[in-house]
Amino acid sequence: MKLWGGRFAKSTDKSVDDFNSSISFDSRMYKQDILGSIAHAKMLGKCGIIPEKDSELIQKTLLEILADIEKGSVEFEVDAEDIHMNIEKILISRIGDVGKRLHTGRSRNDQVALDIRMYLKDEITEIKNMLISLEKSIIELAEKHLDVIMPGYTHLQRAQPITFSHHMMAYFQMFKRDIERLEDCYKRTNVMPLGSGALAGTTYPLDRHMVAQELGFASITENSLDGVSDRDFAVELSSCLSIAMMHLSRFSEEIILWSSHEFGFVELDDAYSTGSSIMPQKKNPDVAELVRGKAGRVYGDLMALLTVMKSLPLAYNKDMQEDKEAIFDAVDTVKMCLPVFTKMIATMRIRRENMYKAAQGGFTNATDIADYLVKKGIPFRDAHEIIGKMVLYCIQNSKVIDDLTMDEFKTFSAAIEEDVYTEISLEKCVSGRNIPGGPAKESVLASIENGKKFINTL
Repeated sequence: MKLWGGRFAKSTDKSVDDFNSSISFDSRMYKQDILGSIAHAKMLGKCGIIPEKDSELIQKTLLEILADIEKGSVEFEVDAEDIHMNIEKILISRIGDVGKRLHTGRSRNDQVALDIRMYLKDEITEIKNMLISLEKSIIELAEKHLDVIMPGYTHLQRAQPITFSHHMMAYFQMFKRDIERLEDCYKRTNVMPLGSGALAGTTYPLDRHMVAQELGFASITENSLDGVSDRDFAVELSSCLSIAMMHLSRFSEEIILWSSHEFGFVELDDAYSTGSSIMPQKKNPDVAELVRGKAGRVYGDLMALLTVMKSLPLAYNKDMQEDKEAIFDAVDTVKMCLPVFTKMIATMRIRRENMYKAAQGGFTNATDIADYLVKKGIPFRDAHEIIGKMVLYCIQNSKVIDDLTMDEFKTFSAAIEEDVYTEISLEKCVSGRNIPGGPAKESVLASIENGKKFINTL
């Protein structure tokens, strides 16, 4: 008989049991459920709501059940519906009527809300640590390749020369914000809902603050309806993870492009590449491609959560059981992507000669020669037009700006002098951009130091 079966005259149909059950996916929260129940039982005993000796027996037996689960000697039952009812059923089977006292002053609604918050707090911390590892790898790459010049792009067209380190530190900033978003999300997840009951709290004199302290929560929910009926913290986490996956996907796209023969900027380590079943020459960036693909999966989890929650009246509705598979999948997917992606970039070989050669083409120093004319007193818009004509001339004559003779330069502007060759060298183009946030070595080093300080504060 079900623990809630007193009101029912007949058993639930097996197909309904199967349809209703969530044990296949919420069993992963067994530890959080048991720890939450231990804290609840301890509070019930201290507050005199149940006898102290019963509280102690419940706590002791729950710890034994936890050990048995972790040893693999416990089998969960589908007809017990979920992890919460399974554990309570096991508890009652071991200590009888004393076990039935555990649910005093508690509903599955606030129990579920507690467990999912506890579980996601742990996952947020783990994902944050994975992002920190990725950030450390990015900094190592940036420090190792400070002088590697490459083209920066807009519209996937060569635009201006930058350094590989500067490019890497752009991703550092993106993942830094992802970490900050997770930290902020953690604050709203770190609120204890137990004591909300089914929706209207309870008449028992529960010490909610004691339970919160026992379980490491910063505060308690202030409204019992809200405590059991919202999952915005899960939606927020899914959003944070989606943004992080967007950044991983963009990075992956560049790795895919860079490792192609057409770019040849990087070569992936054999351990993080795959081959073709028919083409023996192939070395495919499958890790990066899968990360890029899995971003869409995490987006789908976010859409699923938003859609489940969008029309639910207060308070709890069974629809909310659908929150777990979506947020669990988002968490699992991100945790799968981050370690392998981190190892992939840490082991890839940077082909600096190809990067430099690419920066030499595409007129990436065109803006710099325009700025050169501005410094000679020519208004920027006039300088822009002059250099535009110069680029067109170079295209028509299969030349680059650096190859123009002084006579050719003079046909475009009498202000151009011999120092132009120094001013438009790739090295000068990069080193001249030494404002905060720029690609010059000094600016990138400052960015790296700031990045290290950020990591050390975490």
